[in-house]
Amino acid sequence: MKKYDYLIVGAGLFGAVFAREATRAGKNCLVIDRRSHKGGNVYCEDVDGIHVHKYGAHIFHTDNKYVWDYVNSLVPFNHFINSPLARFRDRLFNLPFNMNTFYQLWGVVTPAEAKEKIKEQCAAYSHIVTPANLEEQALKLCGKDVYECLIKGYTEKQWGRSAKELPAFIIRRVPFRFVYDNNYFNDRYQGIPEGGYNKLIDALLEGIEVRLNTDFFTERTRWEDVADCILFTGCIDEYFDYQCGHLEYRSLRFEEKILEIDDFQGNAVVNYTAREIPYTRVIEHKHFEYGKQPHTVITYEYPDTYEPGKEPYYPVNDEKNGAMYRRYQELALQCKNVIFGGRLGQYTYADMDDTVASALELWEKECNR
Repeated sequence: MKKYDYLIVGAGLFGAVFAREATRAGKNCLVIDRRSHKGGNVYCEDVDGIHVHKYGAHIFHTDNKYVWDYVNSLVPFNHFINSPLARFRDRLFNLPFNMNTFYQLWGVVTPAEAKEKIKEQCAAYSHIVTPANLEEQALKLCGKDVYECLIKGYTEKQWGRSAKELPAFIIRRVPFRFVYDNNYFNDRYQGIPEGGYNKLIDALLEGIEVRLNTDFFTERTRWEDVADCILFTGCIDEYFDYQCGHLEYRSLRFEEKILEIDDFQGNAVVNYTAREIPYTRVIEHKHFEYGKQPHTVITYEYPDTYEPGKEPYYPVNDEKNGAMYRRYQELALQCKNVIFGGRLGQYTYADMDDTVASALELWEKECNR
C-alpha cells in the first residue's frame, strides 16, 4: 500500500494551494521541491529586515473576491498599490499610460487633447493595413512617441529580438487611460502579505510534509511509487523527457545590492525602457511594505536567454511552441495518475490570483473524479 494519496512536485504557490485543499479533505500529501526553499518564485529572503523578492517583483492583485478572501484568511495583506515609473534616458513617465504620461510626453492636459494627439500620431501609420510584426502593430495602435519612448526598447530587451522580428499578436492593444491615475492594475483588490510571501506559503503548507533539495527526476521510479496520484508543477516537456521537443522560454537574472542609504529611487519599481540600458527594471523592495529602515536593498532585473540550469520564466507563445505544447497535453491526458498544474506544467504565464484560482479549480475536479 502506498504511503501518500498525493505527491506534489513543486512547493510553489500552485502546489501549496493544492496541497492545502487536499489535506483539508483528509488526504495525505507529500510535497517535494528541488530548491532549498518553499514558495517557488514568490519566495522572499530577509535581508537586514527587508523582504527581498528573490525572483522578481510580485504584487498580488485580483478582482476575484473569493480568491482575495481565500489568501487573506491565511495571512493579512497590506494596501500596496502598484504605481511603477518608466525611465527613458533622463525622462520619467508614469505607468500605465494615462493622463500623467500624456502630459509628460506632450504637455496635453485634457483627455480630448490627449486623444487628438494619439489620433494624429497613429494617422502617420494608417497605410499599415495588416501589421507584419510587433513594431508595425504598436505604431498603428499608439504612434511614434509612445512606441519609441516606452515600448520598443523594453520589449526588445525582454524578448532578446528586434521588434521587427517579433509577431504582431504580442501587442493586441495598447491600454490607454484618459484619467490621472497611476494605479497600474484595474483590479479592486491588491497588496502584499504582511511580512512577505513566505508567510503565505508557510500558512498554506502548515502541517504538511515538505522535503526540500529533492529532485523528482534523480529518483523518478521511487517517487512515482510513493503516492496514488502525482501533481506535477515542473516543466511538462521535462516530465516527458522532451520527446516532442524542448519548449522555449525566456529567463531572467538578478543583481542585488544593499545600499547604506534610506531610499534609492523613491518607488518600488522603475522600468528602464531605453534599449542601451541592459536591465529592464530596478526593484526597491522596502517600498512594497512601506519600510523605514535606514538602508535599502535594490535588484537590477536583466532579461536572459533560457538554457538548462536557468529558471524558465516566460513561455514563448508562438505557433511552433503552441503546437508542441498541445502534443504534450495529449500525452498528459494519457497519464491516469498524474495531473499537471502551474505555469510550467501548463506552459503559461499566470498572475498569482489566477494561479490560486487554477489550483482550487483543479482540486475541485479531483474531488469529482
